[in-house]
Amino acid sequence: VNIIPIDNIGFQFTMLPLTDTITAPKVGFHGYGLFFEGAQWDTNLQLLAESAPKLLFSAAPMVWFEPKTLDAIAHPPSYTCPVYKTPDRRGVLATTGHSTNFILDIDIPTDLPQSHWVQRGVALLSQ
Repeated sequence: VNIIPIDNIGFQFTMLPLTDTITAPKVGFHGYGLFFEGAQWDTNLQLLAESAPKLLFSAAPMVWFEPKTLDAIAHPPSYTCPVYKTPDRRGVLATTGHSTNFILDIDIPTDLPQSHWVQRGVALLSQ
């Protein structure tokens, strides 16, 4: 039995390409149904990209949430993208210091600096 303190565990996020067959992972889970606000996913480059003109929301790819110890998580160039329950991006402030509308942050691969996406207000939404 491997005992690891909960404070030493996080998720490695992997954006999965669109395929016909997706099998359940042995560790972690696949999450889908999220939408980008202010950006879109480039399926060819497998990177976060500028949204198309007049397109406010776009579907995000399926994400593999793979639990790992913090020291085993790779940190490629990415945007730490907040995920919200609703587009309002507001809610009651919880004891954690986050809004009750906030779910978590997901690291999205990008070739642009984090500040680029922050200035555009890019977020993922669950509905």
